[in-house]
Amino acid sequence: MPTPYGPRGGMAFGAEELRVLRRALALALYPTSTPAPADDLQDCLRLAADLDEATREGARLRAFLLADLGRYRAALPGTAVGYLALLEEALGAGYRPHADDLAALRALRGNPTAAALLHHCRRTLLLALPGGRAATEDPRKKPDPSRKPPATPPNPTPAPAPHPDRPIPTPGEVFPRRKPAPPPPDRHLAVG
Repeated sequence: MPTPYGPRGGMAFGAEELRVLRRALALALYPTSTPAPADDLQDCLRLAADLDEATREGARLRAFLLADLGRYRAALPGTAVGYLALLEEALGAGYRPHADDLAALRALRGNPTAAALLHHCRRTLLLALPGGRAATEDPRKKPDPSRKPPATPPNPTPAPAPHPDRPIPTPGEVFPRRKPAPPPPDRHLAVG
């Protein structure tokens, strides 16, 4: 069964699965007048079922991570270390922070990790604003009237529409959940 934990958000396949995938692609790209062997079709169907299961498992892991993040956020400030580790993992997996996350980070900004995550979240939100690069420029600057906007092509080609029946998994759906690191032990020495 393919595992949803490949590098860079892709699925990891074994040697046998890659053989089946190559054969399926060859059948699709170079159809012949003879029907495909029954065992090849069974292998393709089995691989498709395994891919569906891996996708469902990735969705379950993402739901668990987000529910865990919510529980840690609700128990703040006592769970600050665990919450920050989970939030960092979720952000790395493509999670967009909510207003509750930003408020929690602002409350914890005395913690260096929280301050860094808050800065990261603010940059992410600013870059995602409509208007692109202009949205990050200083609003007090007056526009230069001699500078003309770039010309647009007369008939721009539209971007291809995504397949609504095949959702693209996010990195959070394909990477396993890591446990937060334990806190360092106390190094206080007793004075006698």
